[in-house]
Amino acid sequence: MKKLFFIAFASLVATILYAQDINLPTPVKTGGLSVMEALNKRQSTDNFKETDLTDQQLSNLLWAANGINRDNGKRTAPSALNSQDVDIYVALANGVYKYDAANLKLIFVSSEDCRKLAQSPKNSTLPPCMLYLVADGSKYPSNIPAEHTADMGRIDVGIVSQNISIFCAATGLGTRPRASMKQEELRQILKLNERQLLLLNHPIGYPL
Repeated sequence: MKKLFFIAFASLVATILYAQDINLPTPVKTGGLSVMEALNKRQSTDNFKETDLTDQQLSNLLWAANGINRDNGKRTAPSALNSQDVDIYVALANGVYKYDAANLKLIFVSSEDCRKLAQSPKNSTLPPCMLYLVADGSKYPSNIPAEHTADMGRIDVGIVSQNISIFCAATGLGTRPRASMKQEELRQILKLNERQLLLLNHPIGYPL
């Protein structure tokens, strides 16, 4: 009985420790390869080392993907009508978080390790980080038809995806844009509504 109580207590403590937001350091906006060199290096990566990304690397990656790069709040990735409709969910070993670009935070969503819900059959190990890209149609004006916002969301997610790929190529990380994932399970874990489209995932890590 005491052993069961200890296990339950340890599990509760772990949940409390993980169930909190993560403050990110200010992104470093210099360094890496030039754009042309990064394009020359860009390739899809299937297998990754188990080495975790640092908080600084995560901050740099997320800023490059869809961070704020101007005083007016606009982003590194354009979006239709400046809707800023793309949200990035960051899946780590200890849970999944939503990127808050304005406050440089990872907002806690769930303690589930949902990296495996998009793992490619080619992956020998889970990547240390998995990014899920979601387009939110509710961020557009209400008079725009849903089918149009969905099309625009797909384009906007593609632009963010390219930012991720170029950043990884420029900084020695590996990634691969993928559409295959367990949609129903992920939508529940990420707490998505019907206007939010889960479109792509990016495993991120150091290539083997």
